[in-house]
Amino acid sequence: MNPKLSNRRQALATAGALGAAALVPGLAQAQSSWPSRPVTVVCPWGAGGGTDATARIIANLLEKDLGQPFNVVNRTGGSGVVGHSAIATAPADGYTLGMITVEIAMMHWQKLTELNPTSYTPLALMNEDPPGVTVSSTSPYANVKALADAIKAAPAGKFKASGTGQGGIWHLALIGWLQAMGLKPNHVAWVPSNGAGPAMQDLAANGLDIVTCSLPESRALVEAGKAKSLAIMSGERNPVFATVPTLKEGMGIDYSVGAWRGIAAPKGLPADIAAKIVASLKKANDSKEFRDFMASRGFGVKWADPAGFTNFMASSDAAMGSAMKSAGLVT
Repeated sequence: MNPKLSNRRQALATAGALGAAALVPGLAQAQSSWPSRPVTVVCPWGAGGGTDATARIIANLLEKDLGQPFNVVNRTGGSGVVGHSAIATAPADGYTLGMITVEIAMMHWQKLTELNPTSYTPLALMNEDPPGVTVSSTSPYANVKALADAIKAAPAGKFKASGTGQGGIWHLALIGWLQAMGLKPNHVAWVPSNGAGPAMQDLAANGLDIVTCSLPESRALVEAGKAKSLAIMSGERNPVFATVPTLKEGMGIDYSVGAWRGIAAPKGLPADIAAKIVASLKKANDSKEFRDFMASRGFGVKWADPAGFTNFMASSDAAMGSAMKSAGLVT
Protein backbone atom coordinates (compact mmCIF):
# COMPACT_ATOMS: atom_id res chain seq x y z
CA MET A 1 0.00 0.00 0.00
CA ASN A 2 1.14 3.53 -0.78
CA PRO A 3 2.47 5.00 2.54
CA LYS A 4 1.13 8.45 1.64
CA LEU A 5 -2.34 7.00 0.99
CA SER A 6 -2.25 5.07 4.28
CA ASN A 7 -1.30 8.21 6.23
CA ARG A 8 -4.04 10.15 4.49
CA ARG A 9 -6.65 7.50 5.39
CA GLN A 10 -5.46 7.50 9.03
CA ALA A 11 -5.73 11.29 9.17
CA LEU A 12 -9.24 11.18 7.73
CA ALA A 13 -10.28 8.52 10.25
CA THR A 14 -8.91 10.57 13.13
CA ALA A 15 -10.70 13.68 11.90
CA GLY A 16 -13.92 11.70 11.58
CA ALA A 17 -13.65 10.46 15.13
CA LEU A 18 -13.03 13.95 16.42
CA GLY A 19 -15.98 15.19 14.41
CA ALA A 20 -18.21 12.49 15.86
CA ALA A 21 -17.14 13.44 19.36
CA ALA A 22 -18.01 17.04 18.62
CA LEU A 23 -21.44 16.00 17.38
CA VAL A 24 -22.26 13.99 20.50
CA PRO A 25 -22.68 16.35 23.47
CA GLY A 26 -20.53 15.39 26.42
CA LEU A 27 -18.66 12.58 24.62
CA ALA A 28 -15.33 14.38 24.64
CA GLN A 29 -15.86 15.41 28.22
CA ALA A 30 -16.81 11.87 29.23
CA GLN A 31 -13.53 10.64 27.76
CA SER A 32 -11.57 12.76 30.23
CA SER A 33 -11.66 12.09 33.94
CA TRP A 34 -13.20 14.58 36.37
CA PRO A 35 -11.82 17.00 37.42
CA SER A 36 -9.88 18.10 34.36
CA ARG A 37 -10.12 21.83 35.13
CA PRO A 38 -10.70 24.16 38.11
CA VAL A 39 -13.86 23.72 40.20
CA THR A 40 -15.89 26.60 41.63
CA VAL A 41 -17.17 26.33 45.20
CA VAL A 42 -19.96 28.83 45.83
CA CYS A 43 -20.32 30.25 49.33
CA PRO A 44 -23.65 32.07 49.94
CA TRP A 45 -22.21 34.15 52.78
CA GLY A 46 -19.54 36.82 53.07
CA ALA A 47 -15.77 36.48 53.19
CA GLY A 48 -14.33 36.13 56.68
CA GLY A 49 -17.39 34.52 58.26
CA GLY A 50 -17.72 31.01 59.63
CA THR A 51 -19.29 29.56 56.49
CA ASP A 52 -16.61 31.13 54.31
CA ALA A 53 -13.83 29.79 56.55
CA THR A 54 -15.33 26.29 56.51
CA ALA A 55 -15.79 26.37 52.73
CA ARG A 56 -12.16 27.41 52.23
CA ILE A 57 -10.63 24.68 54.37
CA ILE A 58 -12.76 22.07 52.59
CA ALA A 59 -11.87 23.49 49.16
CA ASN A 60 -8.18 23.44 50.08
CA LEU A 61 -8.36 19.78 51.09
CA LEU A 62 -10.30 18.80 47.96
CA GLU A 63 -7.69 20.58 45.86
CA LYS A 64 -4.86 18.67 47.53
CA ASP A 65 -6.65 15.36 47.04
CA LEU A 66 -8.01 15.78 43.52
CA GLY A 67 -5.21 17.82 41.91
CA GLN A 68 -7.23 20.73 40.51
CA PRO A 69 -7.92 24.20 41.96
CA PHE A 70 -11.13 24.47 44.00
CA ASN A 71 -11.88 28.19 44.03
CA VAL A 72 -14.27 29.61 46.64
CA VAL A 73 -16.51 32.36 45.26
CA ASN A 74 -18.68 34.39 47.64
CA ARG A 75 -22.14 35.03 46.17
CA THR A 76 -23.94 37.02 48.83
CA GLY A 77 -27.28 38.79 49.06
CA GLY A 78 -30.97 38.15 49.55
CA SER A 79 -30.48 36.57 52.98
CA GLY A 80 -28.67 33.68 51.33
CA VAL A 81 -30.93 33.37 48.28
CA VAL A 82 -28.36 34.62 45.75
CA GLY A 83 -25.68 32.08 46.59
CA HIS A 84 -28.01 29.14 47.07
CA SER A 85 -29.60 29.95 43.70
CA ALA A 86 -26.19 30.12 42.02
CA ILE A 87 -25.46 26.58 43.22
CA ALA A 88 -28.84 25.17 42.19
CA THR A 89 -28.87 26.70 38.70
CA ALA A 90 -25.29 25.88 37.66
CA PRO A 91 -24.60 23.06 35.17
CA ALA A 92 -24.61 19.65 36.86
CA ASP A 93 -21.17 18.74 35.55
CA GLY A 94 -19.13 18.69 38.75
CA TYR A 95 -17.45 22.01 38.10
CA THR A 96 -19.72 24.01 40.39
CA LEU A 97 -20.23 22.88 43.95
CA GLY A 98 -21.44 24.88 46.90
CA MET A 99 -21.77 25.10 50.63
CA ILE A 100 -25.45 25.08 51.50
CA THR A 101 -26.53 26.15 54.98
CA VAL A 102 -29.47 25.84 57.36
CA GLU A 103 -31.13 28.82 55.64
CA ILE A 104 -32.12 26.53 52.75
CA ALA A 105 -34.53 24.91 55.21
CA MET A 106 -35.92 28.32 56.16
CA MET A 107 -36.03 30.67 53.15
CA HIS A 108 -38.81 28.95 51.25
CA TRP A 109 -41.08 29.05 54.31
CA GLN A 110 -40.64 32.83 54.31
CA LYS A 111 -41.47 32.93 50.58
CA LEU A 112 -38.01 34.33 49.80
CA THR A 113 -37.40 31.61 47.21
CA GLU A 114 -38.81 28.34 45.90
CA LEU A 115 -35.48 26.61 46.55
CA ASN A 116 -35.50 23.97 49.28
CA PRO A 117 -33.31 21.03 50.35
CA THR A 118 -34.59 18.89 47.45
CA SER A 119 -33.25 21.38 44.89
CA TYR A 120 -29.73 19.91 45.03
CA THR A 121 -27.60 16.81 44.83
CA PRO A 122 -26.58 16.47 48.49
CA LEU A 123 -23.00 15.27 48.92
CA ALA A 124 -22.03 15.58 52.58
CA LEU A 125 -22.96 17.26 55.84
CA MET A 126 -19.73 18.67 57.27
CA ASN A 127 -20.61 20.80 60.26
CA GLU A 128 -23.30 21.64 62.78
CA ASP A 129 -23.13 24.27 65.52
CA PRO A 130 -25.92 24.02 68.08
CA PRO A 131 -26.78 27.15 70.05
CA GLY A 132 -25.98 27.57 73.68
CA VAL A 133 -28.12 29.12 76.39
CA THR A 134 -25.91 31.96 77.57
CA VAL A 135 -26.51 34.46 80.36
CA SER A 136 -24.54 37.34 81.86
CA SER A 137 -21.87 36.49 84.40
CA THR A 138 -23.92 38.49 86.92
CA SER A 139 -27.07 36.42 86.26
CA PRO A 140 -28.45 34.75 89.40
CA TYR A 141 -28.99 31.46 87.55
CA ALA A 142 -26.20 28.97 88.10
CA ASN A 143 -27.58 26.30 85.76
CA VAL A 144 -30.09 25.90 82.97
CA LYS A 145 -32.73 24.25 85.17
CA ALA A 146 -32.77 27.22 87.53
CA LEU A 147 -33.14 29.56 84.54
CA ALA A 148 -35.91 27.44 83.01
CA ASP A 149 -37.83 27.33 86.31
CA ALA A 150 -37.62 31.12 86.56
CA ILE A 151 -38.83 31.54 82.98
CA LYS A 152 -41.80 29.26 83.62
CA ALA A 153 -42.74 31.15 86.80
CA ALA A 154 -42.43 34.58 85.19
CA PRO A 155 -45.16 36.33 83.19
CA ALA A 156 -44.80 36.31 79.41
CA GLY A 157 -42.40 38.95 78.17
CA LYS A 158 -40.49 39.45 81.40
CA PHE A 159 -37.39 37.67 80.12
CA LYS A 160 -35.70 39.12 77.03
CA ALA A 161 -33.48 37.23 74.61
CA SER A 162 -31.59 37.83 71.38
CA GLY A 163 -28.88 36.41 69.15
CA THR A 164 -29.92 37.38 65.62
CA GLY A 165 -32.72 39.07 63.69
CA GLN A 166 -36.42 38.26 63.89
CA GLY A 167 -37.03 34.78 62.49
CA GLY A 168 -33.34 33.88 62.29
CA ILE A 169 -31.95 30.49 63.26
CA TRP A 170 -31.16 31.47 66.86
CA HIS A 171 -34.64 32.95 67.29
CA LEU A 172 -36.13 29.67 66.11
CA ALA A 173 -33.85 27.81 68.52
CA LEU A 174 -35.31 29.77 71.42
CA ILE A 175 -38.85 29.11 70.21
CA GLY A 176 -38.18 25.38 69.98
CA TRP A 177 -36.74 25.34 73.49
CA LEU A 178 -39.74 27.20 74.89
CA GLN A 179 -42.14 24.83 73.15
CA ALA A 180 -40.21 21.84 74.50
CA MET A 181 -40.87 23.29 77.96
CA GLY A 182 -44.58 23.57 77.20
CA LEU A 183 -44.49 27.36 76.85
CA LYS A 184 -45.77 29.64 74.09
CA PRO A 185 -43.29 30.86 71.45
CA ASN A 186 -43.47 34.45 72.72
CA HIS A 187 -43.16 33.67 76.44
CA VAL A 188 -39.64 35.09 76.28
CA ALA A 189 -39.57 38.35 74.34
CA TRP A 190 -37.23 38.36 71.35
CA VAL A 191 -35.18 41.51 70.79
CA PRO A 192 -33.89 41.51 67.18
CA SER A 193 -30.17 42.21 66.77
CA ASN A 194 -27.66 42.38 63.94
CA GLY A 195 -26.13 39.10 64.92
CA ALA A 196 -24.61 37.34 67.89
CA GLY A 197 -21.83 39.88 68.43
CA PRO A 198 -24.10 42.85 69.24
CA ALA A 199 -26.43 40.57 71.23
CA MET A 200 -23.57 39.36 73.42
CA GLN A 201 -22.51 42.95 74.08
CA ASP A 202 -26.07 43.79 75.15
CA LEU A 203 -26.08 40.72 77.40
CA ALA A 204 -22.81 41.76 79.04
CA ALA A 205 -24.29 45.22 79.63
CA ASN A 206 -27.36 43.60 81.26
CA GLY A 207 -29.65 44.75 78.49
CA LEU A 208 -30.76 41.16 77.89
CA ASP A 209 -31.38 38.09 80.02
CA ILE A 210 -30.46 35.36 77.53
CA VAL A 211 -28.60 34.96 74.27
CA THR A 212 -29.10 31.88 72.11
CA CYS A 213 -26.17 31.67 69.70
CA SER A 214 -23.45 29.15 68.98
CA LEU A 215 -20.81 28.59 71.63
CA PRO A 216 -18.02 29.78 69.30
CA GLU A 217 -19.92 33.08 68.92
CA SER A 218 -20.26 33.56 72.68
CA ARG A 219 -16.77 32.28 73.40
CA ALA A 220 -14.91 35.63 73.58
CA LEU A 221 -17.14 37.16 76.27
CA VAL A 222 -17.40 33.88 78.18
CA GLU A 223 -13.62 33.63 78.29
CA ALA A 224 -13.46 37.30 79.30
CA GLY A 225 -15.62 36.48 82.31
CA LYS A 226 -18.57 38.58 81.17
CA ALA A 227 -20.96 35.74 80.33
CA LYS A 228 -21.57 32.07 81.11
CA SER A 229 -23.03 29.32 78.97
CA LEU A 230 -25.51 27.16 80.88
CA ALA A 231 -26.36 24.56 78.25
CA ILE A 232 -26.01 23.50 74.64
CA MET A 233 -29.02 22.57 72.48
CA SER A 234 -27.50 19.34 71.21
CA GLY A 235 -27.65 15.62 71.76
CA GLU A 236 -24.04 15.62 72.90
CA ARG A 237 -21.49 18.01 74.36
CA ASN A 238 -19.08 19.96 72.18
CA PRO A 239 -15.57 18.70 73.04
CA VAL A 240 -14.20 22.24 72.72
CA PHE A 241 -16.69 23.40 75.38
CA ALA A 242 -16.74 20.16 77.35
CA THR A 243 -18.00 21.73 80.61
CA VAL A 244 -21.24 22.95 79.02
CA PRO A 245 -23.99 20.32 79.53
CA THR A 246 -26.71 19.41 77.05
CA LEU A 247 -30.32 20.39 77.74
CA LYS A 248 -31.07 16.75 78.48
CA GLU A 249 -28.31 16.64 81.08
CA GLY A 250 -29.20 19.99 82.55
CA MET A 251 -32.99 19.82 82.68
CA GLY A 252 -34.17 16.55 81.17
CA ILE A 253 -35.36 17.99 77.84
CA ASP A 254 -34.20 16.14 74.74
CA TYR A 255 -34.22 19.09 72.34
CA SER A 256 -31.54 19.83 69.77
CA VAL A 257 -31.19 22.25 66.89
CA GLY A 258 -28.32 23.93 65.11
CA ALA A 259 -26.88 25.91 62.27
CA TRP A 260 -25.39 23.49 59.79
CA ARG A 261 -23.26 23.51 56.66
CA GLY A 262 -22.83 20.93 53.93
CA ILE A 263 -21.53 20.47 50.41
CA ALA A 264 -23.99 20.03 47.55
CA ALA A 265 -24.09 20.20 43.77
CA PRO A 266 -26.78 21.10 41.26
CA LYS A 267 -29.49 18.49 40.87
CA GLY A 268 -28.66 15.78 38.34
CA LEU A 269 -24.94 15.43 39.07
CA PRO A 270 -23.66 12.20 37.43
CA ALA A 271 -23.35 9.41 39.97
CA ASP A 272 -19.70 8.64 39.19
CA ILE A 273 -18.64 12.25 39.77
CA ALA A 274 -20.75 12.42 42.94
CA ALA A 275 -19.07 9.27 44.28
CA LYS A 276 -15.63 10.73 43.65
CA ILE A 277 -16.50 13.97 45.44
CA VAL A 278 -18.06 12.17 48.40
CA ALA A 279 -14.96 9.99 48.81
CA SER A 280 -12.75 13.08 48.82
CA LEU A 281 -15.04 14.89 51.27
CA LYS A 282 -14.92 11.90 53.62
CA LYS A 283 -11.14 11.94 53.41
CA ALA A 284 -11.16 15.67 54.21
CA ASN A 285 -13.57 15.18 57.11
CA ASP A 286 -11.36 12.52 58.66
CA SER A 287 -8.14 14.49 58.22
CA LYS A 288 -6.19 15.96 61.12
CA GLU A 289 -5.94 19.27 59.25
CA PHE A 290 -9.71 19.65 59.05
CA ARG A 291 -10.32 18.50 62.62
CA ASP A 292 -7.65 20.82 64.00
CA PHE A 293 -8.99 23.77 62.01
CA MET A 294 -12.57 23.21 63.16
CA ALA A 295 -11.46 22.74 66.77
CA SER A 296 -9.44 25.95 66.68
CA ARG A 297 -12.60 27.82 65.68
CA GLY A 298 -14.80 25.88 68.09
CA PHE A 299 -16.87 24.60 65.15
CA GLY A 300 -18.60 21.26 65.50
CA VAL A 301 -17.74 18.49 63.04
CA LYS A 302 -20.72 16.45 61.91
CA TRP A 303 -20.51 14.01 59.01
CA ALA A 304 -23.33 12.53 56.98
CA ASP A 305 -23.10 10.86 53.57
CA PRO A 306 -25.54 11.76 50.75
CA ALA A 307 -28.37 9.58 52.11
CA GLY A 308 -27.82 10.74 55.67
CA PHE A 309 -27.55 14.37 54.58
CA THR A 310 -30.81 14.05 52.64
CA ASN A 311 -32.63 12.77 55.73
CA PHE A 312 -30.95 15.36 57.95
CA MET A 313 -32.12 18.22 55.71
CA ALA A 314 -35.65 16.85 55.54
CA SER A 315 -35.83 16.80 59.34
CA SER A 316 -34.33 20.29 59.56
CA ASP A 317 -36.81 21.60 57.00
CA ALA A 318 -39.78 20.18 58.92
CA ALA A 319 -38.50 21.53 62.24
CA MET A 320 -37.83 25.00 60.85
CA GLY A 321 -41.26 25.14 59.21
CA SER A 322 -42.99 24.10 62.43
CA ALA A 323 -41.08 26.64 64.52
CA MET A 324 -41.70 29.47 62.06
CA LYS A 325 -45.41 28.69 61.84
CA SER A 326 -45.67 28.57 65.65
CA ALA A 327 -43.97 31.95 65.86
CA GLY A 328 -46.34 33.46 63.32
CA LEU A 329 -43.45 34.10 60.94
CA VAL A 330 -45.15 32.30 58.05
CA THR A 331 -48.75 31.87 57.02
